[in-house]
Formats: sequence, C-alpha cells, structure tokens
Amino acid sequence: MDELQALLNGSLLATRHVENAALVRLAGRTVCAASAGFRVPEENILNLIYAFYKDLVQVRREGLYFKEKYYKCVRADEHSLYLQNPDGGLIVAKTNTFLLIATYRAGMYPSVCVEAVEKLGKRNAGS
Repeated sequence: MDELQALLNGSLLATRHVENAALVRLAGRTVCAASAGFRVPEENILNLIYAFYKDLVQVRREGLYFKEKYYKCVRADEHSLYLQNPDGGLIVAKTNTFLLIATYRAGMYPSVCVEAVEKLGKRNAGS
C-alpha cells in the first residue's frame, strides 16, 4: 500500500494540478490508495466501472454524478473518462487491473491532470 500511495503522490499530486486521487482495484472494487481525506464511496466505484463496461454512450450524452456532483462529459472511451463542471473536473483511466481516479479544481490546468493520469495509466496498463 505504501508503494501505491507513493506512486499517487509522486505521479499525480506532485503536479499540483491534481487535487485528489485514488487507485481502485477492479477485482473486489477496493480502494488501494488515495490522497489524504479522499474517500470514494462504493456506489461511485460501481458507477464508474459500469460506465466503462456498459454505458459509455449514456455517459457521453448525459454525463454522470460523482460524489454528489454532476459532471458533463468531455470525452469517454474504453480507456478513459474526462468530465468537468464549473468547479473543476474528474479524470478516470482504466487499466486491466485498476481504475485511476483524479480530480482537479478550478484554477488547476486540466491538461496537466489528464497528462499525469494518462501517463500513470499507461505505465500500469498491464497491471
């Protein structure tokens, strides 16, 4: 767990354009590591998994709710979701083993958040 936490801190939070991040193991739907104070409810984990496997078209059309906030879809494909609202955004990358969830707030650069999440996702794509 410490290694995964260090990975999140060093790869995402250190950019200063990721507000919160979590790494969720798909098998078991458990949070393996998360930034301090960032809790991802099981319902949100299930909704994100469902979005990737069953519902990309609906997410593209309607967006989704995460932690009781509505996010409009910017991009959705089998590997990643980019969503935003006036307060910030949500980036989710899926590997074979994990969901990588990151948020950014207004004033942070979404492109830096996306790049960091995608880079870490590709690094762990075989995982």
